[in-house]
Amino acid sequence: MKTALTLCGSTRNGSYNEILRRYVSGKLREVEDLEVIDLDLKDFPMPIFSEDLEEAGETPEAAGRLAEMFGKADIVLIISPEYNSGTTPLITNMVAWLSRQKHGQWRHAVFGLGAVSSGKYGGVVGIAHLRDSLSKLGALLVPTLLGVGPASQAFDENGVPLEDGIRRKVEQMVKELTHFSRGGI
Repeated sequence: MKTALTLCGSTRNGSYNEILRRYVSGKLREVEDLEVIDLDLKDFPMPIFSEDLEEAGETPEAAGRLAEMFGKADIVLIISPEYNSGTTPLITNMVAWLSRQKHGQWRHAVFGLGAVSSGKYGGVVGIAHLRDSLSKLGALLVPTLLGVGPASQAFDENGVPLEDGIRRKVEQMVKELTHFSRGGI
């Protein structure tokens, strides 16, 4: 059985990005022979990255644990808001700490990225930066970038995207995440 990890780059209550993460996670759960594990980054506390901490032997245990999970997963889905046309501090810090681990965290899974923002571009500028960073670390990313906006008009009361185009894009991303592979080479 394959494994998918999903996480959100926002820990804010009522986050639109968490709503999107839950929706895509639900669609992944519809895939046969796929175990979906929803992660909360609050469960992986990591101080602001510093090589001084690392040199002092104070690498957070959570960084190793999360990197090991990434290294074993077949799919990693990151849904994260855009902050000032970039990634959130939470995601930036997570990537910084994970990049220092040695668990093959970028070399096995296929990664998917999405964002919800208040603007009409749906956070694609921020996740494009994240895509660039992850690809430089060796991650294989699916082609679809899932941008949703404006946030306040994006979902119904059950967390379902209101636009047909967004629902189709989610289906496309799920298809890419479950059909792309690093195997066979």
